[in-house]
Formats: sequence, structure tokens, C-alpha cells
Amino acid sequence: MSDLFTEIKGQVQQHQPTIVFPEGTDERILKAAIQLTSERIVKPILIGSPEAIKEVANKEGIKLTSDITIYNPADYAEFDAMVEAFVERRKGKETEDSARKVLLDVNYFGTMLVYMNKAEGLVSGAAHSTGDTVRPALQIIKTLPGIKRTSGVFVMVKEDQKFVFGDCAINIAPNAEELSEIAIATAETAKLFDIDPKVAMLSFSTLGSASSQETQKVSEATKIAQAARPDLVIDGEFQFDAAFVPAVAQKKAPNSPLQGQANVFIFPSLESGNLGYKIAQRLGGYDAIGPILQGLNKPVNDLSRGCDADDVFKLSLITAMQAIKQRVTV
Repeated sequence: MSDLFTEIKGQVQQHQPTIVFPEGTDERILKAAIQLTSERIVKPILIGSPEAIKEVANKEGIKLTSDITIYNPADYAEFDAMVEAFVERRKGKETEDSARKVLLDVNYFGTMLVYMNKAEGLVSGAAHSTGDTVRPALQIIKTLPGIKRTSGVFVMVKEDQKFVFGDCAINIAPNAEELSEIAIATAETAKLFDIDPKVAMLSFSTLGSASSQETQKVSEATKIAQAARPDLVIDGEFQFDAAFVPAVAQKKAPNSPLQGQANVFIFPSLESGNLGYKIAQRLGGYDAIGPILQGLNKPVNDLSRGCDADDVFKLSLITAMQAIKQRVTV
């Protein structure tokens, strides 16, 4: 395990938050849950039929322990209260009858456990699409005050280097206001990983060296973010080299507070962000940790369907860290 996750693990073990895993019949989830429990990192809740979960565990040689809670939506003791809370939360968009059907879906059920404070975070996506994971979170948990959209970031790690890239997962073409929200949220996420955020708003232009609707959007987003959070170091628009290489920064942006030392990079579109993190991962040899969803009232994170048990374990650690932070700020 990298030093980053060793540090996170040590912090999380002091609190042991409860994390819900809607995909309780997936062997990768079960293996991660056993490790999380045995190392006393988080308290897992698995969603699914106990019989089906035990069948998978037996087939994979996984020994379930009494420390792991299993909830089956079909016979959950507080299902009526959950239905009532869901109807109220959806404000007329669901009837009691429709709610009873919707809440049999493991992701909706798991998200309601988080909303009702039965769990502090959720990890899903091993066997579901991003939409299946994010949609219930947006409908039920919703975004933090002042945040209109959630966004997805990756922490890029290589030896002792750590950077945060966003948005690489959710918003296809954010406007200036949305891009400023992403920048501020990503700076806060960076702090979870002991990164003192220095935020570069990326473009193909540096401080007006080229002019187009695209560059103007990034420039406007920078001004909005700076005005909203003058305590943060945010500058742009920047080409990547001007944000990252001190010698280039001296030539292109000598008066910038970044000075070629940016560690948080905000991409102008999902297309560029997705390409950027994968180039750094595949050509640069960085580990890409995420996507980490940010901007929600409570942490919900999305796995890749190609994940392994170690990926589940690591994303669970990050989700636990987010939960601990929100304990403090609430």
C-alpha cells in the first residue's frame, strides 16, 4: 500500500465510520469488506439477500464475520419509515406505492440508509453504471449549499508526488459558474490528502495569449472562484506547462501566485479532463485514484466496473475520510 493510503488508514481507524455497500453479492465487495472489518477501519453494511451473500462468500472461500451487517430491502425492519422519508424527500415526485418499488433497488436503498444516518457514506459501481450510483445520491442526498452540481476528481499519485485532477468524470461541458464551483470543491478535496491546494484553471491559452469563447469561459470561471474564495490560491487561464514548470511560468506568467507550482488542475471540459488523467496514468506512470465524487451533502463514491478488491478497499478509505471530515464540519 502506498504511503498515501497508509496515512489515510491510520486516520480512519481512529473513527471507524459506517459505510454501506449496495452490491453485497459481488465477491470484490465481500473481500474488501472482510479486510476493512479485520483491520478495524470501517464498519461495513452489505445490501442484499443474506442467503445470496453467504452463497457467494462460500463459493469464494470468504468467511463472513458477525461484525458485518447485512440488510435485505425485502424484509428490512424499518422499511415503512424509509418509504415515508423517501416520499417526503422527493416532494411529490413519488407516491408511497412507487417508493416501495424504487427502494427495493439496492442503490436507492443504500442511499436512503446514508440519508437516514444509518451509514455515513456509500460505495457502489462494481456492478452498476455511474448513473445508477449517482442518480439516487443527487435525488436524495443532494448537493451542499452553494453547489449546484456534483463533480468527479482523481488523485494522481506517484511516489511522493500527489496531484488532483478535476472534473474527469461527471460534467461534460461546465459553464464558467460551474467550473468555478468545481475548482473550489476540488481544492477542498485536495486538503483531505494533505495537499495545500494551488489551483490552476487549464486552457490552451495563458492569461489571454489566445482569445476564444473557450478561453474566456476559463478566465471568467477563475474570477468567480477568486471572488468567492479569496483564501484559496486559484489562477488562470493557464496552459499546463505554465502552471507546472517554474521556468515556463517565469516567462508566461511571472506575476502569478502559482509560480509553476500548481498541484490542483481544473480542466475546461470532461473530454480534456478524462484524456488528461489517462495520459498521466498510462504514459506518466501515476496511480489514478477515483473518481472521487465531491459536492454532495454526504459521501457517495463510484467504482469502475473493472475494479478489483483492492480498488474497493482504497475507495472505501477515501469515502471514510470524507465522512470524517463532514462529521467535523456539520
